[in-house]
Amino acid sequence: MGASREAVLETLKQIQDPVSGGDIVSSGVVRALNVDAGGAVRFVMEIPPRHSAAFEAVKTAAEAALDGLEGVAQVSIVMTGHSDKAPPDLQPRKPVAPQGPEKIPGVAHVIAIASGKGGVGKSTVAANLACALARQGRRVGLLDADVYGPSQPRMLGVSGRPASPDGKTILPMRNHGVTMMSIGLMTNDDQAVVWRGPMLMGALQQMLMQVHWGALDVLLVDLPPGTGDVSMTLAQKAQLDGAIVVSTPQDVALLDVRKGLDMFRQLKVPILGMIENMSTHVCSNCGHEEHVFGHGGVAKEAERLGVPLLAEVPLDLQIRQAADGGAPITVSQPDSVLAKVFQDIAAALVAEGVA
Repeated sequence: MGASREAVLETLKQIQDPVSGGDIVSSGVVRALNVDAGGAVRFVMEIPPRHSAAFEAVKTAAEAALDGLEGVAQVSIVMTGHSDKAPPDLQPRKPVAPQGPEKIPGVAHVIAIASGKGGVGKSTVAANLACALARQGRRVGLLDADVYGPSQPRMLGVSGRPASPDGKTILPMRNHGVTMMSIGLMTNDDQAVVWRGPMLMGALQQMLMQVHWGALDVLLVDLPPGTGDVSMTLAQKAQLDGAIVVSTPQDVALLDVRKGLDMFRQLKVPILGMIENMSTHVCSNCGHEEHVFGHGGVAKEAERLGVPLLAEVPLDLQIRQAADGGAPITVSQPDSVLAKVFQDIAAALVAEGVA
C-alpha cells in the first residue's frame, strides 16, 4: 500500500526552504502534490529563479527523504520558477544575451500540431499522423503537450508511469512504433492539472529536454488549442520545422484558426499546411453525403494564406472508435481508405524533408 498524502507532507515539512527559512510546504514551494495508491509521489517545486542553485540541493534532499518513506515507490519532482522583484542594485549589470530556440538532443525535426479551438480533432489527427509516419519507416516521437486535456495515452493504448533511472532523465513510453510522452502519464485519469503559466512552461521544458527521446527522425508536438503559454513556450524554446493547423470547416472554428496562424507568424514558425477535419460525413446506411460543419472553408483559408491544404479528413465513426480503443485507424485498419488519408499526409511531409 502506498504512503498517505499526510505522511508525504510531514516528510517534506522536514526540508528547509533556504530563502524563507521555514519548511518547503509552509512557504508554498511544494505545489500540485499527487500521491497515488501505487506509491508514486509527484509534485512541482515553484522557486525563485535567482535561487535555483540552492534549490537543487533542496530537490535532492526531498527525493532522498521520500525515498526513505515507507510506501513510496517512485518520486518525480518538477522544478520551475516564478518571477520575483529584483532588489535595488546601483551597480551596472552586464547584459545577458537572449537564448533562442534549442535543438532537442537526438531529434532531427520537430512539428507542432495545433488548432485554433478545441474539439476539432487535433489530437486524433496527431495520433494517426504519428502512426502513419512510423509505418513509413520513420523514427517517430509524439509529445502530448495538451496539458489540460491529455488524450494521447488513451489514443495510443499506453498506460503505466514513465521511469526515471537517475532522477534527472525520463524514459518515455512506446506503442505502435511511436515513442510517446504525456503529462497524462504523470497524473491520475480523473485529476485536473491546476497549474499556472510558469509551472506549465517548466513542465513543457522538462518534457522536451529531459525526456530520453533517443534518435528520432521527427517529433510531433500535440499542442493545446488556442494561443496560450504552452504554444509560445514551445516556439521560443525548441527549434521548430513548422506547424500543421487542424480545423473544421465551420466559420467559428476558422475565426480562431486565423489567430493561431497569426501567432505562429509572429513567432516566425512556418506553416507546413492545414488539415480540414470532419470535412464530410457519409451515412453508413444509405450512403448520403452531408457536410455537417460546412465544406471547403479550410481550403479557402489555406489558399488565401498561400499554404498547402494537406488533407480533408471525413467525419467517420471508425476513426473515433479506433482512437478510443487505443489503436488509431492507421494501425487498426492500415489498408482502409480512411487510413490512406493520413498516410498521404505522412508521405507529403517525408517528401518535403521535414519528417
